[in-house]
Amino acid sequence: MKAPKYLLASPLLVLVPQLHAQEQDSSSLFSMIQQGGWAMYPLAACSLVFIYIAIHCYRETRPSRFAPAQLLQQLTTHFANANFDHAKQHAQASDTVLARALSIAFPKLDPTALNETREPFETEVGAALSAQENAISQWIHYLSVIANVAPMIGLLGTVSGMIGGFQTMSAGGMGRPELFAGDIGEALITTATGLCIGIPAMIAHSYFNNRLNTAITNTTRQANTLTDHLN
Repeated sequence: MKAPKYLLASPLLVLVPQLHAQEQDSSSLFSMIQQGGWAMYPLAACSLVFIYIAIHCYRETRPSRFAPAQLLQQLTTHFANANFDHAKQHAQASDTVLARALSIAFPKLDPTALNETREPFETEVGAALSAQENAISQWIHYLSVIANVAPMIGLLGTVSGMIGGFQTMSAGGMGRPELFAGDIGEALITTATGLCIGIPAMIAHSYFNNRLNTAITNTTRQANTLTDHLN
């Protein structure tokens, strides 16, 4: 399944216009990366990691990965008929969050003593769902890390460019501002690139976090509906 287009577009493609158009090819992306200096390389790595994690989070938070309708229908029928062996087989054959949680909890359930084993079964299902949520949320958390690290790298590149600019100015004198232009370009491009990576990463973090919370809430509700048949 394809991820949203805004997640697939590399933030490096959204840069400020060129500062000095001395040659016709100076507006190319490669020339901007060269002008940005050393900081553009870790920023490019952040951009690629952001795209990979965003696609992974999109796939892992799809509704079909939690409690698909077909699986729910099968499990509801088996639970209603107290056919727990078939329910266990369907759960083990499905690679979904609900199925994995039920597979972990089924050893706690004794069909001959449902009243005594229902509470341990429900507790185990809840614990398994929490573990599944934490496993997915760790990837979403990495988006927050990128959202914070990328602007800081851009700021570090800005400071580096400003330091180089002042060193150039002290060596060449105040009367030659063209010597200062390259370092200013490095400072501005790295800042803009860091923000162009950090802002989409922050938006993606909030989006996938809400998407995961909604999916887990619905899955927990479906699990509770299944356990109601144990009465």
